[in-house]
Amino acid sequence: MSFANQSLHNDTAAQQYQGILERVLFSSLTTLPCCVFLFINGTMLFTLRSKILFRETSRYILLYNLLFADTVQMALSQLLYIIAACRITLTYPVCGFLTMLANLTTVVSPLTLVVMSLERYVAVCYPLRHAAIITIRNTGVAITVIWAFSSLNVLTRVLLLLEFPFETLESLEMKDFCSEISMLLGSLSSDYDKVFTCVLFISASVGITSSYIGVIVAARSASADKASTHKARNTLLLHLVQLGLSLSSTIYNPLLTALARVLKRIEFVRIQNVFYVFIFIFPRCLSSLIYGIRDQSIRPVLMYHLCCRLKNSITHT
Repeated sequence: MSFANQSLHNDTAAQQYQGILERVLFSSLTTLPCCVFLFINGTMLFTLRSKILFRETSRYILLYNLLFADTVQMALSQLLYIIAACRITLTYPVCGFLTMLANLTTVVSPLTLVVMSLERYVAVCYPLRHAAIITIRNTGVAITVIWAFSSLNVLTRVLLLLEFPFETLESLEMKDFCSEISMLLGSLSSDYDKVFTCVLFISASVGITSSYIGVIVAARSASADKASTHKARNTLLLHLVQLGLSLSSTIYNPLLTALARVLKRIEFVRIQNVFYVFIFIFPRCLSSLIYGIRDQSIRPVLMYHLCCRLKNSITHT
């Protein structure tokens, strides 16, 4: 925790060496792609609620849940980034609320990927029972369990924060900018964060990999639908890639901590901005791009909304 605070202090001090022009430039380079990705994700969310086919199909409902969590996570991350770039310090309660909400959505994404992989496994290995197993009700129960488990993680983090002696502080005003690292107060919170992250992603990796192996085994049977099996296998591979990108966002803070030891302050801030876009922001938009382009049902509707109904306007003209 002491080095994490030192890293945050170095980052804050490095911003003091940046001129206004450079800070505005970096803020623009990160805010612009984030706004574009938020627009794409928002359009995708609207698309998934625009037709009854999407609202009453389990895999589209799960996709909506995944996109919703990623979009909220991206919006919160950009909000915290802008606050830090403007050198605005928050109080511990406000920062804690924002970071806990971010933690809630961070856990939802990998768990949803696991459920989506299991849905594809059932569709390929048990096609005749798929409609009976993967129902709207069961999908709703799965989503509820995901959010309940994520909420339990947040509750545990809050209880660990309550053990910190805040009364010894001169003020609840934070000296550093608000981030997830700054809210790991005490060694117990830090240890819990590391253990929970490892367990979560090892479990998610095992679940998705097991589904992928099951699909490969099913593909070798003579009765299997080769086209459907091949498509499901590619989808599960994409889920593994998505999980890996989600994992990359969890190593974002430890990576910055390691770089802070070897880089100068101003170089550290510049690299941090690049990593923020490619490691933290870009993976949050990948899901909408993957499914929006690959899915034959979503693609025409998504392109229609992304183009702001340009096609309809040209037709009337």
